[in-house]
Amino acid sequence: MQFRKAKIEDLPVMMGIIEEAQASLKALGINQWQNGYPSKEVIENDINNHNAYVLTDNNTITGMATVIFNNEPTYDVIYNGKWLSINDFVVVHRLAVSEKEKKKGIASKIIGEVSRLAKTKNISSFKIDTHEGNYPMQRMLMKNGFVKCGTIILKDGNPRIALEKLI
Repeated sequence: MQFRKAKIEDLPVMMGIIEEAQASLKALGINQWQNGYPSKEVIENDINNHNAYVLTDNNTITGMATVIFNNEPTYDVIYNGKWLSINDFVVVHRLAVSEKEKKKGIASKIIGEVSRLAKTKNISSFKIDTHEGNYPMQRMLMKNGFVKCGTIILKDGNPRIALEKLI
């Protein structure tokens, strides 16, 4: 498996994975990614800003994530708790796995690769957020050492569970 920066030619496959994730969340009754987000433009911007990554297996994209270092304004204020650290951090957004690759540990592999990438930059904090109803994501994150720290509020006013892992 290879974890690499996404290229613009990866966009159609990435959007297919996003659409599968949207359908999966809807089937679970989770009101996340149900309003056209993330759009093609959002993912294209992630690619153009060099923040989009894909995990491939024999050149087939199995999962994807947006990886950002030290820049998440919605994490500046946390409610009903506190972050584990105030250090530099890495954050992942738009983590999604191909439907046919689910239950194979792909999301955990991406988390591991992001942790490895952060270590190469001497970053020891990994922050992430998720919808309160997204129990599969919460379980995966807890299994990978994340701790619930409180609640953050997105720009659109929606709350998200804030989690952090020290690496």
